[in-house]
Amino acid sequence: MSDLRTKILDAIVKKSTLKQQIFDNTFSTFNDLKEVLFEMASEIDDELDGKLDRRVRIEYRDRGKFEAQLQVASDILIFQMHTDVFEFDANHIVWQNGYVQQNKENSYCGVINIYNFLSDSLKYNRNADEGYLVGRIFINRENVFHGQF
Repeated sequence: MSDLRTKILDAIVKKSTLKQQIFDNTFSTFNDLKEVLFEMASEIDDELDGKLDRRVRIEYRDRGKFEAQLQVASDILIFQMHTDVFEFDANHIVWQNGYVQQNKENSYCGVINIYNFLSDSLKYNRNADEGYLVGRIFINRENVFHGQF
């Protein structure tokens, strides 16, 4: 029984360590992304100053540890870091990738989702208005990025 117990404990340590590492990688990447979005919004808004109606703005908003918004005129892109780490389903196409096949741990990822909403939907609390998932960034243990757009 102690051999089985050791295997269980080893599995718990290995998987939890892997998932924590991926969470840390994803969180670090998300913070880098937020920094780039802030700088980009400031620079582009400054460049557009005087060229467009002032109601047309590029504006960044930090919405907490796991969310940021980038408003571009009447569109808002919402960048949201999912707080869970997951493994791709066994039927997912990612399993056909040699990189994932060579090491099963490469199939575990954190994810940053990117949604597009009309700014008035949020401004006027029109909760029935649909937003669209326009991209996802997957980050694994080696900080390898996989995007779907």
